Amino acid sequence: MPQALTISAVRPDPALFDLPWSLPLEQWPEDVILALPRGISRHVVRFVKLSNRVLAIKEIAAYPAAREYNLLKELAGLDAPSVAPVAVVSGRTGADDEPLDAALLTEHLQFSLPYRALFSYRLRPDMATRLLDALALLIVRLHLIGFYWGDVSLSNTLFRRDAKEFSAYLVDAETGALHDALTDGQRAYDLDLARTNVIGELMDLEAGSMLEDELDPIAVGDFLVDRYDQLWRALTEEETISSDARWRLQDRINRLNDLGFDVAEMSMSTSPDGTVLHIRPQVVDAGHHSRRLFRLTGLDVQENQARRLLNDLDTYRIHSGQQDVEEDFVAHDWLMHVFEPAVRAVPRALRGKLELPQIYHEILEHRWFMSQRESRFVPLEEAVASYIDNVLSHRRDESELILADTLQLPAADDVPMG
Repeated sequence: MPQALTISAVRPDPALFDLPWSLPLEQWPEDVILALPRGISRHVVRFVKLSNRVLAIKEIAAYPAAREYNLLKELAGLDAPSVAPVAVVSGRTGADDEPLDAALLTEHLQFSLPYRALFSYRLRPDMATRLLDALALLIVRLHLIGFYWGDVSLSNTLFRRDAKEFSAYLVDAETGALHDALTDGQRAYDLDLARTNVIGELMDLEAGSMLEDELDPIAVGDFLVDRYDQLWRALTEEETISSDARWRLQDRINRLNDLGFDVAEMSMSTSPDGTVLHIRPQVVDAGHHSRRLFRLTGLDVQENQARRLLNDLDTYRIHSGQQDVEEDFVAHDWLMHVFEPAVRAVPRALRGKLELPQIYHEILEHRWFMSQRESRFVPLEEAVASYIDNVLSHRRDESELILADTLQLPAADDVPMG
């Protein structure tokens, strides 16, 4: 007797029942699926558009599907950088009443790309470094909340432009587990797997002539480990300072803020004679700049985008002579008279090419290049018009990038900015 189709969903959507669940995922008709770029996976993965959302569907056995679904919900509750779970579909049967694997549905991360799509235009070494920086930071953030990934790789990660950098997001949590805290051994094993997988993935790209000659896969893998170690030490190691240099306590907090982390608590103790102070951050939360910008303006953006917008806000405060005005009032003034007019000037047809905060960042970059080239101050309105005509109109959409046979993906750094 066939099983009853069961859909467990975060936000129930009756349209989920309209999908052809009686067919194996790889046989779904072309008029149902979207040809979005996807990474390498051990499972069949397809994309669909449903109720104005793009969903990723992974065909997988029922138990691991339910386990990953619940784990992704836990990660979302911890504000971890990961894809959002949507539903698990189980009890699927084919036309012959034979059981089919369950399906895990997650929400497609808009403006994100898998690493193979980014490398498809022969990523430059400095851009590859930025990707690995983003991956190292992602691993650190997950380890800080006690998440053991178990299969760290570029294939299990999505990347989004974040000002001049990238932000990385976990896509596949199938092998992961949440703990109260990770041991040094768990972290080291996860990191060793990351190094091995990244080297293997880059060697695969090298074999397909998709890797620049200057990029050595083994050196890149070693760089990932070194970058992780640097970040982990900066965020967690104990520091000893003398009693007459307590200013270094605030200096430590400032350095953590510069990395994009807030310090919620510090553990401090002194030596028996009171001459030495030991400090160790107890809780560090990522998103320092994005939280500050959100508090000031209501803009919800990524960390490096927030850093750039805050810099522009500070510049506006000085140039408008409002140094003595409350920051909240200046931020509202900047939002109403600078940021919003700039992004509203972008035609609706072009707004799907990049996130609006990323567009604003690139406008600022474009303006700087114009000013340098023309040796004059370029008004923002002029820079916006030039950016739209000369840069943005030639970019491909990254909100939902549909693949073509001759896909070319220009990087922001590869497009003339003035």
